[in-house]
Order: sequence, then structure tokens, then C-alpha cells
Amino acid sequence: MKKGIISLLLAAGLTLPALAQEGYQPTPENLKARQEFQDNKFGIFLHYGIYSMMADGEWVMNNRNLNWEEYAKLAGGFYPANFNAAEWVAAFKAAGAKYICFTTRHHDGFSMFNSHYSDFNIVQATPFKRDIVKELVDECHKQGINVHFYYSLLDWRREDYYPLGSSGHGTGREEHGDFKTYHQFMKDQLSELLTNYGKIDAIWFDGEWDQNVNADFDWGLADIYSHIHSLQPACMIGNNHHKALHPGEDFQLFERDLPGQNTAGYSAGQTVGELPLETCETMNGMWGYKITDQNYKTTERLIHYLVKAAGMNANLLMNIGPQPDGSLPAISVERLKEMGDWMKIYGETIYGTRGGQISPRDWGVTTQKGNTLFVHILNLKDKGLFLPITDKKIKQATLFKNGEKVRFQQDKEGVLLRLAEVPTDIDYVVRLDF
Repeated sequence: MKKGIISLLLAAGLTLPALAQEGYQPTPENLKARQEFQDNKFGIFLHYGIYSMMADGEWVMNNRNLNWEEYAKLAGGFYPANFNAAEWVAAFKAAGAKYICFTTRHHDGFSMFNSHYSDFNIVQATPFKRDIVKELVDECHKQGINVHFYYSLLDWRREDYYPLGSSGHGTGREEHGDFKTYHQFMKDQLSELLTNYGKIDAIWFDGEWDQNVNADFDWGLADIYSHIHSLQPACMIGNNHHKALHPGEDFQLFERDLPGQNTAGYSAGQTVGELPLETCETMNGMWGYKITDQNYKTTERLIHYLVKAAGMNANLLMNIGPQPDGSLPAISVERLKEMGDWMKIYGETIYGTRGGQISPRDWGVTTQKGNTLFVHILNLKDKGLFLPITDKKIKQATLFKNGEKVRFQQDKEGVLLRLAEVPTDIDYVVRLDF
């Protein structure tokens, strides 16, 4: 390994085992992208497709056992007249998000971009006839927002997605083809996404879990991963497989859980690895738009999730399901604005940080940047807080929101912060400088 690559690796905050993935050698550009990804901390997930018209979530085709030929007729009425890429991206940017992840093709097989390899796409199969992916990517590049593409590995429509996995059995596929042609189809579409839309920062795969019922199934991921890296070496790869990392992946995903937790039941076989981390969560209950789901999380809860993710050295990818007409739900826009107002003040304690030296506690988490530790107090009923810091001497402690000094005592056992009040802020941040 060349000395220059090692230096870049260390500068990115990664360790040598992060490269030891059975021969996978990330390029210097890829390592730099990983560091930028970790610095960005906050992204917006967008689940949008013709399933949005049904207003019952992105799994409606499977959940209602809709015949694939009947389901395809939805495309003939898909006309999101209120879609405005500039407004979407401006709202995400104002919220403090640094990147988006958009569903280019979900499990229903419908492509939200113009594809030569499937006419079941937004340009050729709908009266809208506009490439939403292109408009969104162009606007992201214009406004300085990074772009990640969600891409489904499974397909409830195509007969060459075979053998069938754990889902999509009621969609009327009676004939079955050769998976080799489906594998090539995925590579061809990924080639389009990585050559027709400029710089793409990541590919976010989903659906590998569908074939857990077929123990000997081979997705051919090594070939797909190397193909992606050959087209755009800096493009990162993540896979929502809920398992140990595969060689060729550049960041690790957690669904509806913070790293190391398994409250949602998806992460039982997943341990926290050494690659950059990302957790995805919904703003309400569903990924795709569901008209009856108005159970939106409070702004405080969303901010707490972002802060906890950062304290666990992870990014938060927060999901929004756009409405059938192409507009963002009003409540989600309100939440974005409120998160943005908070990030304008406290962004310094999130962006560019890594998980702090104190592991997460019931009272909150810590983030760290250089010789500064940010103590994020989320749940404390006292005026005092003990921190087990024994290896560094604190020069000063200040309240982040106004710079007021915080009294503290330090001895060989640690540091006792003496707060002027019982914390009541959404996030009561104390800055410690070493």
C-alpha cells in the first residue's frame, strides 16, 4: 500500500481494516468521499413513484397483491404537476441537509428516470414525460447538495427476477426467466444512472433480504460493485441488507435504528463495522406517501434522533414521502424549516464532528471536533453532570448557545459540570475545550 494512500486514509479518520475487504481497494477519491459523507451528517430520503398515487405506501403492490399488468396502468395517470425540483432542494438545503437519496427504481420496477432498458419509466410510460431524476440532480448540483441514488435489487414485475424471494408472490408473474438477464439489466440501468446524470455520490441498494429464503442465491454483487466503481470511483456503495458488510461497500446502513440497536427488528444480524455509518428513519410512519399516516414525529424528536446519530458517529437519512401531485406534505415542510432553524444555531456541533469520547448515556451524547467536545444534554433533571474524562485537561467550559461560562471541577476521576439551571432546551449543549 502506497504511503500517500495511507496518509489520506488516516486523514479521513479511517483505520486500515476499513480497506481490508477481501481485496477491495478504494481509490483516494473514494476515501475522500467517505470523509465528506461523514462530515455532512444529515440527508433527506425521498420515496416517490407511481405507488404514491395509491396513497398507501411504497409496498402497496405487494401488500394488496396487485397484478403487475393492472398496476402498470397507474403510469398512464401519473402527472405530478406540482413537482418543482428547485423548491424541493431549497427546502432540504434550508433544513440543513447536505445530501438527498432518491428512489430511482423501487420494488415495483418503475423507473423514475428515462431508461433505454425499460419503457416502464416516467418519460415513456406517463403523460408527464419529464425525467424527474435529471431535474432533481441538476438542481442539487446547482444548489450544492450531494446526490445518492436508491436502487432496488428486487422486482415484483419482471419474470427474470427469479427465483422469487420472500415478497411479490401475488403480482401475477406466471412465467419465469433467467436471473442472468436481470443481473445484466441492473448493470445497464446503473450504467445509465452513473453516466447520464453527472457526479453521483452514492448508490443505496435495497432488497437483498428478499432472497434470504433461498440460501444458495448469488446476487453477483461483486460484479455490480466493481462496475459502479469503474464508472465513478468516488461513488460510494451502501446496501440495506441488514447483515455484515460485503467487500466493495463503502458505508454501512441501519434501518429505523441507531447503530448497535435493534428496536425495529432489522439489525439482529448486524454489528457495527469500521466504515462510515448511516441510519435511515421516517418523518412519520411510512416511507412512501400514505394519506392516513399523519403521525409525524415532533421536531424535538427528529432533532434528538439527528443528535443521537451524530453522537454514535453516524449520519441521519430522514425520509419524506412526496404527495401524488409532486408536492411535499405541508407538515414535512414545516418540520424541515424548524430543523433548519435549529441547525443554523447548532450546526457547528453536528457537521464535521465524530462521535465523542464519552459513549452515549441516558442523558445524551457527545460529539467531537479536534480539541473540542460538545456535550449534548437531551434528558437531565439535575444541575450537575459527571463526565468520565480522565485523559485530558479541560481549559474551559461554556454554554454553546450564548458563550456563558459553565463552572466545573476536574480531578483524577473525571469532570463535574455545575450548570446554572436544569436543562430544558431541546438540546442543551456545553462546549468543552481541551
